[in-house]
Amino acid sequence: MSIVLVFGASGSVGRFLLPQLQPQHRVIAVSRTSRAAGWIAGDLNDQSIAWPQAEIAISVGPLDAFAAWLQRYPATTLRRVIALSSMSAESKRESADPHERALAECLRVAESLVIRIAVQREIACTVFRPTLIYGAGTDRSLAPIARFARRWRILPVPLGARGLRQPVHAQDLAGACAAVMSNSATFGKIYALGGGERLCFNAMLMRLRDAVPGFVVPLPLPLIALRLAARWQHGSLFSASAVARLRESLIADNADAAGDFGYAPVVFIARDVLSS
Repeated sequence: MSIVLVFGASGSVGRFLLPQLQPQHRVIAVSRTSRAAGWIAGDLNDQSIAWPQAEIAISVGPLDAFAAWLQRYPATTLRRVIALSSMSAESKRESADPHERALAECLRVAESLVIRIAVQREIACTVFRPTLIYGAGTDRSLAPIARFARRWRILPVPLGARGLRQPVHAQDLAGACAAVMSNSATFGKIYALGGGERLCFNAMLMRLRDAVPGFVVPLPLPLIALRLAARWQHGSLFSASAVARLRESLIADNADAAGDFGYAPVVFIARDVLSS
């Protein structure tokens, strides 16, 4: 049985990934906080941890931390790396928000570092760039909106927000990680991964409203009102940069992933946004 290190194991993708790997592999889960016996609890930047030798490393947590860990890890046994990045590496590259531009740059640098190390060490490497992840109640995009609607029984619906979105279920991303483990067609490639359905932003919100238990009133708001709210109230439901992208389509072409490893994601399941 191959030894597989899974970084970010307690996150949304990790919790779906572990059960898919454990029957065939010896899985060592890594998280900042231990969730079960046998887990490694610690930060990837902690150089005092004695990391076990493994043949496979899968990162479904912060990519920059994993890239730095991989650079330090002196493993001669590591032969396969699968890492989760984000479509934000491109979609936020020209953002007006300097913090978002920095995030996009950080992701691209981390991707390049992981791929460069893999080439130097003759490690088969695959990187995924998912779109809007949901499915475990821990994401920072859809889950906060759903919780707001559940608490206040209203849901702001931006008028004119017709940019397409392609939410992807964390379980589909976990399945993608498992599917490419020994698939040589995926070695050395970066894949954009979206969900199985493209929805305009407002349609996605209305689907989300219908999935929240109880009655939720949609509150149509002009974009200018959301811009002002974002400017005046830090931590508002829609940030200024997010409002600016509401008319833009942020989608992925799944064709390469479908052809190389049979990627077939589900349509948007709104009720799973707050599931745990």
